[in-house]
Amino acid sequence: MTSLTLSHLAWTPLGHGHCHHQFQLRDVTLHVAAGEFVGLIGPNGSGKTSLLRCAYRFSRPEHGEVTLAHHNVWQQSSRWCAQRIAVVLQEFPDAFGLSVAEVVAMGRMPHKGLFDGDSHEDRRLVLAALASAGLEGFEDHGFATLSGGEKQRVILARALAQQPQLLILDEPTNHLDPHYQLQLLQLIKGLGIGTLASLHDLNLAAAFCDRLYVIDHGRVVASGTPAQVLTVELLRDVFGIDALVDEHPLSGYPRITWITQP
Repeated sequence: MTSLTLSHLAWTPLGHGHCHHQFQLRDVTLHVAAGEFVGLIGPNGSGKTSLLRCAYRFSRPEHGEVTLAHHNVWQQSSRWCAQRIAVVLQEFPDAFGLSVAEVVAMGRMPHKGLFDGDSHEDRRLVLAALASAGLEGFEDHGFATLSGGEKQRVILARALAQQPQLLILDEPTNHLDPHYQLQLLQLIKGLGIGTLASLHDLNLAAAFCDRLYVIDHGRVVASGTPAQVLTVELLRDVFGIDALVDEHPLSGYPRITWITQP
């Protein structure tokens, strides 16, 4: 089983200098244990996406380490990382006329040689991933013809076909209606794979995450279980809005009701 650790990470956008605070990361330390679902929350522009990019070997940090199972990912090849880390982003890829099955099959590429065709096992994994994402029967549909929510589930299926040891997701529920938001997060939770996900909806984060990290102005300002983190005081300090926080009557996790001024 594989864990992810970010240690004292610092990163600044190229060309913006150290006075540019938006998206800058400063002394970020974070851990995702094997099989743990960890949520990353914070206001827009706080550095969540920048942190994820450092974690999946897209943006090289200036200081600090990113280790996966005690291996520094920035000392490994991109292929090594792709065999172990699957990423689901907010943006959809240009599929250039590919079918749904062909897009999902791209998840098998890190495990194959340059000229290898799809094996029986590859095809089995693609079909299993589509079934897990609720997309049975979509194999021959054109990816470009799908709705935003359907595309998001195809990209998750591609990640599952990759057979990763770690999942990284950037706002994975953005394009989904409530039914598929719950279905997708239940699916991810049930995988038993270490997962780091930035989430916009704090009630979904409270319902599904084992632990949360709160990032604000590029720093981790709180971490712990949802009940430890999602307090009235923190929500006011970080998000600048008043809220009522109580216990969900059926499940016991924190429930947030934003208080709007009349």
